[in-house]
Amino acid sequence: MTVNLTETRPAAPPAPAPARPVGRVVLEAVKFGIVGGSGVLVNFLVFNLVLHGFGWQAMTATVLASCIAMATNYLGFRFFAYRGRASRTPRQIALFFVFSGIGVVMESGLFWLGYHGLGLHGVVELNLAKALSIVVASAFRFLVYRTWVFQQDARRSV
Repeated sequence: MTVNLTETRPAAPPAPAPARPVGRVVLEAVKFGIVGGSGVLVNFLVFNLVLHGFGWQAMTATVLASCIAMATNYLGFRFFAYRGRASRTPRQIALFFVFSGIGVVMESGLFWLGYHGLGLHGVVELNLAKALSIVVASAFRFLVYRTWVFQQDARRSV
């Protein structure tokens, strides 16, 4: 009787390659853009409704619209864009609203410069000033949300 000691076993399937860091950031930016885009829509809708529909002052309308968009964005970021990150904690919620508040101040300050500094008062001009202020504040928000608010949980990083 002979025993075959050279028997080979089928090779285990290769482990999936980890996601490339660049690809991960691109996907994160796309998700951020989807949530942010919906927030921009909320921002513009509230801004124009309050400004033109209710006749409120432009600065009041922009701050109110930004705050409402900030609140709706939290849900989108928490449950869609950054759902795979660290779980919700009081610290995370506080950081989100602190950094979002800074973003609202940035956005309102830039809008103020356009409205008062450059004298932009027409409907198109006001919306252009609003759009530019949102773009700058959104870049800030993307960096701080991914870095400090929705930090990668080491147990979940795959």
